[in-house]
Amino acid sequence: MRIASRTLQDDIVRQIQQLGTSQARLQAQVATGQRITRPEDDPAAAGRVLNHQSDLRRVDQFTRNADRALALSQASFSGLTNLKKLSDRAGEIATLGQGAASAEAMDAYAAEVNQLLEQMLQLGNAKLGNDHLFAGAQVDAAPFAATRDAQGRITAVAYAGDAVQTAIPLSDTASVSPFTSGATNAGVRDLMNELVALRDALSARDPAAVSAAQAGLVAGEDLLVSALAEHGAVQLRIEVNRAQQQAHGDDIVKLVTTETSVDLPDAIVRLNQAQTAYQAALQSSANIMQLSLLDYIR
Repeated sequence: MRIASRTLQDDIVRQIQQLGTSQARLQAQVATGQRITRPEDDPAAAGRVLNHQSDLRRVDQFTRNADRALALSQASFSGLTNLKKLSDRAGEIATLGQGAASAEAMDAYAAEVNQLLEQMLQLGNAKLGNDHLFAGAQVDAAPFAATRDAQGRITAVAYAGDAVQTAIPLSDTASVSPFTSGATNAGVRDLMNELVALRDALSARDPAAVSAAQAGLVAGEDLLVSALAEHGAVQLRIEVNRAQQQAHGDDIVKLVTTETSVDLPDAIVRLNQAQTAYQAALQSSANIMQLSLLDYIR
């Protein structure tokens, strides 16, 4: 069978190119430590890596959700704690106001309760970033609105939020609401109105009315304690889910590393073999190209 010299040359060039490509790929693997740099290096493994990367992005999103939910829950917890401190002080004043206090003392107690009320209103309308904490789903507007008399004193407080608790997903199967419940928010409103009643009773020097207001304060404190316990449990749940997502993300990273990382000792051996084959191919092709018609005649 006769082989044209042109065909022989093309075959030699193609083989040298293939060896050069293989050598370059192995050099890149040794240099970067990565077995896959392009999808064509291993299409099946590249597909698995893309799926893993998609899962990793979802884990990252869930982790960010958990961070946001934890920040909101902690801010709500802090607000509830401060509300309870104000309520505790109001309860102490109510106890003192039922005793045989002078008119001046009663007026002083009333003035202090009025300041506690203003602080409580401010806490009730607190925000984290742009979101109101005690507004349900209506986070873009102040949830508590005060009615004031001619002297600027609060005479009543209304709740303008709703009872919806927005949930934040922590995983494919779990979500949590870091906001206070509608019942808690309504209880904070009622607590403020009890402070109004306590202040007015102290101003009127009416021990019976002071006692009645104190009973309302006790109910409000019980609600705050329950809300604090609930948010403590919510924070624990968020932290557990976040730890699980982080562990899942670490597992995914290991899978990606297993798919893409090169076995360096094996790659170095194969690179040396490819370099030897490439040099041998260059040498043999040079010898073949030097053959002439006289070589065939001999």
